[in-house]
Formats: sequence, C-alpha cells, structure tokens
Amino acid sequence: MDSGESKAMSEGKIKVLTSKLGFDIHNRGITLVNMALRDAGMEVIFIGNQFPKQVVEASIQEDVDVIGVSILSSTYMEYITELTQLIRENRVQDKMLVVGGIVLPDDVSHIKGMGVAEYFPPGTPLTVISEYIARNAPRRSAS
Repeated sequence: MDSGESKAMSEGKIKVLTSKLGFDIHNRGITLVNMALRDAGMEVIFIGNQFPKQVVEASIQEDVDVIGVSILSSTYMEYITELTQLIRENRVQDKMLVVGGIVLPDDVSHIKGMGVAEYFPPGTPLTVISEYIARNAPRRSAS
C-alpha cells in the first residue's frame, strides 16, 4: 500500500493521540478508552507515559485532531498547566484537548478555562467519551 492509499484510508477518520501524564502507571482506564475509540472508528495513537512536552511534540508529528491525556496524580494541575501552555506556544490550539482521571471538582472549570475541552472523571461511560469526541473533534478538510 502506498502513502496515497494510506492517506485515503484515514481521511475522515478522527485521529486521537492518548497518553498517561507523568509516571502514573495505572493504565486500565486509558486502555479501555483507547479500545472504545478504536471501536468507534477512530485512529488511536497511544504513546504511553509521557510529559507535556513529549505529548505536544507527538501531537504535531502525528498530525492528530485530538489529544487525550489521563492522570491519576495529585500533580495534575502542574501537568495540565504546562500542557495547555505548550499547546498555545506551539500554536496547535486546533487540536482538541480532553482529560480523564482525577481532577478535584473545584478545579474542573479552571482547567476548562485553560483550554481543556472536556474532563471525564473515572467511571464515565466509554460511549460518553467516544460520542463526545466524535461530535466535537475538529474536522479535517479534504485536501
């Protein structure tokens, strides 16, 4: 298959890059989310445990539509602050950012104000996540 065929196959498909932020090794939730997104017809690129800089670099390199990060650490605010700052600095605000994991209720509106499109707490039905992304992901223009 040449690159033209590969591009044609992925046209119209939402590309989602997912990662665990930091050293958190609890990956059951993100594994289930990745499977649900694939089952919903999205292309999923899981880059494992990374820090914000690597997440943004990979999102640019892979030319994704959505960045999805999971964090179950008390350092979530530092990581999300750095991630949203790097997204702005690299001018990739066209990539929708979603966060899953543990965020204190009082911080949800704050992270949304920083550029997080949606937050999904533990226990969110997988269909809610995949349907939200399907409805709200930036659309690629046919080129």
